[in-house]
Amino acid sequence: MELNKGILLLSDPFLKDPNFIRTAVLICDHNEEGDIGFILNKKTDQVLGDVVEIADGLILPVYEGGPVEQHTLHFIHRRPDIITEGIEISKGIYWGGDFDVAIAALHNKEITDLQIRFFVGYSGWSAGQLQEEVEEKSWIITTPDVGISFSLDAEQIWKRSMQLLGGEYAQMTNYPIDPQLN
Repeated sequence: MELNKGILLLSDPFLKDPNFIRTAVLICDHNEEGDIGFILNKKTDQVLGDVVEIADGLILPVYEGGPVEQHTLHFIHRRPDIITEGIEISKGIYWGGDFDVAIAALHNKEITDLQIRFFVGYSGWSAGQLQEEVEEKSWIITTPDVGISFSLDAEQIWKRSMQLLGGEYAQMTNYPIDPQLN
């Protein structure tokens, strides 16, 4: 599978970069300048109402999208019928859109926390950088499962996605994070 928007990157179980240990990263943009994605399985201690004033009272978890520009807020969703102007990045998964409409829909309970996910920061790679990391086998490329991608059990996204790949990938989920401590 080639690098492109809409793919899911699963970190190799032995990847040592502390930002990406056992992470699942959804790539939202891939072009000649580089790649942008969001880590799906790193929940912060914050909730949306703490991060954005107009979201006051909303207790949706906020996720760490990556180490770049952590002062920015981004979102993906499954409701293009309500949140317009989003970019379809994979079948059934949209990036961005009308933020005010998204917040209003959450307040009105038209959208649930299984249909939208917010991130502070993002994961970014310069031109060719991610391709090099894939060739070095730091990442496993797969197609995202919409249900798993928006799962409330975010900590299990990496493991469940690896298990869906089967074979050696499923076995990798049992490897210790640091084999030297085994």
